[in-house]
Amino acid sequence: MSDKFDAGMQVRRRVLGDAHVDRAEAAKTPFDEPFQTLITEGAWGTVWASDGITPRERSMITLALLAATGNFEEIAMHIRATARTGASKTDVLEAFQHVAIYAGVPRANHALKIAKATYAEMEETQE
Repeated sequence: MSDKFDAGMQVRRRVLGDAHVDRAEAAKTPFDEPFQTLITEGAWGTVWASDGITPRERSMITLALLAATGNFEEIAMHIRATARTGASKTDVLEAFQHVAIYAGVPRANHALKIAKATYAEMEETQE
């Protein structure tokens, strides 16, 4: 594999956790392997590996973009990642408030609903 892949896998594991990445890797098939490589090299090995902004800021931007574009399926995963990136609940709320103003209240409202449920699950597993 490439250096970008190796760097991407390290960042991906640091942000999402080994258990998540192990599950994703186990589910990979020959059909989607090229796509998974693209994501690992591009998203994780280039964008998330950049030191231009902090992981906390990157989490906030990612969550806002996911909500603003209506890509709700990955919000829970990125909420769970905030435990590793340092983005607080207040940070996430601030990001979704921006979404409400600039992309629409319904999208921000739905993202908040997912975030609340995910935070509740996270707190439940800590007990």
